[in-house]
Amino acid sequence: MGCQEICRWVGRKMVDLCARTGRVVNLFLEACRAAGTADRREVLRQMARLGADSLPIVSMTILCTGMVMSVQTAKEFVRFGAADSVGGIVAIAMGRELSPILTGVVVAGRIGAAIAAEIGTMKVTEQIDALRVMAVSPIRFLVTPRLLAIVLMMPVLVVYANLVGDVGGWFVAENYAGISSHMFLESIRGFIEPWDIIGGLIKGAVFGAIIATIGCHKGLNAQQGAEGVGMATTKSVVLSIILISSWRGCAYWMMFFLAGLKGIDLSVYESAKMDGSGFFSTLFRITIPLLKNTSLFVLVANTTANFLLFAPVQI
Repeated sequence: MGCQEICRWVGRKMVDLCARTGRVVNLFLEACRAAGTADRREVLRQMARLGADSLPIVSMTILCTGMVMSVQTAKEFVRFGAADSVGGIVAIAMGRELSPILTGVVVAGRIGAAIAAEIGTMKVTEQIDALRVMAVSPIRFLVTPRLLAIVLMMPVLVVYANLVGDVGGWFVAENYAGISSHMFLESIRGFIEPWDIIGGLIKGAVFGAIIATIGCHKGLNAQQGAEGVGMATTKSVVLSIILISSWRGCAYWMMFFLAGLKGIDLSVYESAKMDGSGFFSTLFRITIPLLKNTSLFVLVANTTANFLLFAPVQI
């Protein structure tokens, strides 16, 4: 295969990817336009079904994550004389990254698959065609309530996950590393900033919109038969997780790229009050310039990975 054939194949894939992405974006915009006319009772029912019923699996996942986070950090921090930093480190990690990301992955596996399977079954059994015959918009009737429900419930799940993760970290820190409850809580109060929580809530809402949109899109475009519904369900989960990871990577690349090339002060790291022992200030002085200098590499790597992953999944 020559260079011309490779370029032609890449071009076809990119055009097809853009077309499929455009259909997903159109579905999302149409669902947003119909938000004002959505059935409130249906939205509340979906919030209970898609959000509240996810609490047990979110609790188990995040509790274990908080405990593991504390296990990996508590002993080492105590050894270096930084025991009063464990609570803050766990809280910041949970609030900024672990809670929204893991909650998004769990919800994508549980809720995204359920949405794709439900709507895909309705598509295969021609129930969606029946809605169109009765002059009922499938987007307003099916997509919008689920989109609103997940977008509203994901921040709630993230807040709950933060609490559960901090409780798991506190339990391990006190019983495994001998860190008192007072020291753990004071560390959280001293380290945590409002944006650490607000940023996680924003991520949760974005992840919820991704999960709902992809699940509904895959369901509405499911092929005939049980195999088609199964393929739609699988692709919905895989693509949702890929988009969640890609969105996170792009957000971090933009932050470091702008900070490195536009000269923006990264005072957000200083506000975390991690420079009390000297160890953390040295760590950040070394790592932040490194991350800024590698921002272009991250962009190229992230774009390449997205293309290679999206091509076989087919939005």
